[in-house]
Amino acid sequence: MTANDVNTAIDTPVDCSIVRSKILESGIKNIGRASIRELVSVTAEIEKASGIKFIRMEMGVPGLQASDTGVKAEIESLESGIANLYPSIEGIQLLKKEVSRFAKLYLDITVPEKCCIPSTGSTSGSFISFLTLSKISSEKKKILFLDPGFPVHKQQLNILGVDYVSLDVYDFRGEKLKDKLDEIFSVGDIAALLYSNPNNPAWICFTERELEITGELCKKYDVIPVEDLAYLNMDFRKDYSRPGVKPFQPTIGKYTDDYIILISSSKIFSYAGQRIGCIVISPHLFGRNYDDLTRYFQTTEFGHAVIYGSAYAVSAGVTHSTQYALAAMLKSANDFTENFTEKLKVYGERARKMKEIFLRNGFSIVYDRDDGEPIADGFYFTVSYPGFSGEELVEELLYYGISAISLSNTGSNRKEGIRACVSLVSDSQLPELERRLRIFNHNHKIN
Repeated sequence: MTANDVNTAIDTPVDCSIVRSKILESGIKNIGRASIRELVSVTAEIEKASGIKFIRMEMGVPGLQASDTGVKAEIESLESGIANLYPSIEGIQLLKKEVSRFAKLYLDITVPEKCCIPSTGSTSGSFISFLTLSKISSEKKKILFLDPGFPVHKQQLNILGVDYVSLDVYDFRGEKLKDKLDEIFSVGDIAALLYSNPNNPAWICFTERELEITGELCKKYDVIPVEDLAYLNMDFRKDYSRPGVKPFQPTIGKYTDDYIILISSSKIFSYAGQRIGCIVISPHLFGRNYDDLTRYFQTTEFGHAVIYGSAYAVSAGVTHSTQYALAAMLKSANDFTENFTEKLKVYGERARKMKEIFLRNGFSIVYDRDDGEPIADGFYFTVSYPGFSGEELVEELLYYGISAISLSNTGSNRKEGIRACVSLVSDSQLPELERRLRIFNHNHKIN
């Protein structure tokens, strides 16, 4: 029995007729497959019409205040008069310096300043990377995703007209990953791969051994890995917080010569609204020459093509003031005048509490193991409920004032699951989450 059944009257925290009407008005045929932003819009409409505040788990928005260091630096830069000046495509020197330092102090890799290029957020960084990587070889035209992953990455390739391959890595952890990647790469049509670490949405964290396996196979088959570190240092099972001190955030940069790393300010500094991140290109890849690049760019050099070809075409330079903001935030992290990692631990604690509430009310964790260990508590977690697909569960939970996204949008093979983001759920809402899930559990008795 579901609240969506128009012939059935069951009590739900949100009026069924309001939810149905807003879904219908949205024009979205299957709300369970709606994009994140579409779901945000529909949820907002239901909230407005019903007057009931939702427990919002659909969008990965920072739940902490933006870094004061970044805000102050940005204001000072604007007051200095830089708003009327175009920023250089390569990025301001101050930012490039601090990104290079950050890579050494928190990832333990050496990347020259010239290889650090600002982007308007990590999502723009992936688009610029895909735009260039898809042009390096007329023989290699596909991108491999180590899924589940961020749905927008696939949307970017659809826009670019680039084919991709998806691998849900949950069943290929540890040494199993080697044979599977070898099988995929040996076809010879993969130009690059992308993954996030920690992973959005499953919160899988690749081990050093898995990164070593991936790096070695990338070298063997000349595949360029793109490592999305939007959630850098957020595997709270280890302390990665101290710059220049082991352990370091694991990175594929230790295991292959050619790589791209995407660094974002959105989560680690809660600076999402200003859209600033950085593309870090290994020095070897930066200087590599690909003859096929001249089909689209005025150069054979990869780094030059990224900066003056792709990045220039996409944004013509990243907002001047935000570059100063990111430079200041990175400097505070590099100098350890601020411990940005410590501030983020609230997400892990909230995830632990929310998981317990879901489990008490008949739900199960979908991606529950991380290479044999219990999954970490972090920014996201995944849940399912007996008798529901993920898409059905997304829709049904709207009647209970709870919003999330389906794993079917993420490249996951686990079609029963949904992704929950903890960032916008306050501790004061946890009792209400418990109440609503208790009603859900009562209305959907488990046989």
